[in-house]
Amino acid sequence: MHLINSISFYNLRTSAFICGCFLVLFCAAAPAFAQHGGKAEPLRIEFKHGTTTTTLNGVVRGSEEAEYVLAAKKGQRLIIKLTSVPLKSSCFDLKGPDQVQMGLDYDCNSDYSKPLPATGDYFISVTRTSQGKGTSRYR
Repeated sequence: MHLINSISFYNLRTSAFICGCFLVLFCAAAPAFAQHGGKAEPLRIEFKHGTTTTTLNGVVRGSEEAEYVLAAKKGQRLIIKLTSVPLKSSCFDLKGPDQVQMGLDYDCNSDYSKPLPATGDYFISVTRTSQGKGTSRYR
């Protein structure tokens, strides 16, 4: 009887260890799947208490897209100034609440300044102007 309990406990420990290894591998691989084929959640832009501006830096490669979301109220002015290296190698798109297109459709003018028409989440996407090989650093 004691031998059977020891074998069962050993099998249980082994099974738990194997399941734990798969869980660690799955969690470690999830960001890679999101970057190369899956859709990752946009990065939420939040402002520090008492501030009205923030600066984001990033890199887009090939046909990658960087996505951001920010909460705003109707009438607030949204100002976007996009700079990139190489010069004008990045464009941005802006969608309002419920994914309503804000009329930019990947604006490469690099500047946007308008009062917002509705309260809700606004989505900003940054892409390269060329979908081929290459890298664009943006700010």
